[in-house]
Amino acid sequence: MLADIVQTGISAVEGMTFSSHTTCPACGGSLAGYDTKKKQFVHLISGNVQRTVFVSVKRFYCTKCHTICYADNPFYPDTRIGSVVIDLCIALSMTMPANRVASHLAAMGIFVNRMSCRLYIRNSSSNFVRNNARYIEANDIFGIHLPHSILSLSVLALNLSEGKHIREEDVLAACGFPSGQRTDMKHVISPEPWKIPLTRNSDEG
Repeated sequence: MLADIVQTGISAVEGMTFSSHTTCPACGGSLAGYDTKKKQFVHLISGNVQRTVFVSVKRFYCTKCHTICYADNPFYPDTRIGSVVIDLCIALSMTMPANRVASHLAAMGIFVNRMSCRLYIRNSSSNFVRNNARYIEANDIFGIHLPHSILSLSVLALNLSEGKHIREEDVLAACGFPSGQRTDMKHVISPEPWKIPLTRNSDEG
């Protein structure tokens, strides 16, 4: 059940393209499309098989200062996996030593090596992560700390109507990124997502 909650939320972003940006973060100038980068979001484990969930992130070129910048995306700066996975590492470290976090992640079907776990936990005091603390705030479920961001993504996935796709702004809002703060969070967050049956709504909505 716990692994289902975690993997449902994380898998929901598979194949998504993040393409939203307004002005250049360096000078405020107008942006033109540049290219799109494929980024790994998480490594999932099923039995003895490991697969990687990828997302795509558009890059822009500033017509004024020539800076190249990424669209708003669910990654912390200078990291190689999705922010919710890092949130999960940090949340688990609240109740267990860092060297046990990797094995607990594996039990949930997520692969992060021990060295990376220690690095993410050690850097959890960085300004960017600290400013996102509301989304890392842990909820104690089945005796395990889960971050708010994971639970919010799970709710998005479980409430999704058949044939519909999650919007990128909703993913950003669930992950707590500034660009997502304009999204109405009422339909993103549920206080008890672990009580929602693991089936999709068949209504077209």
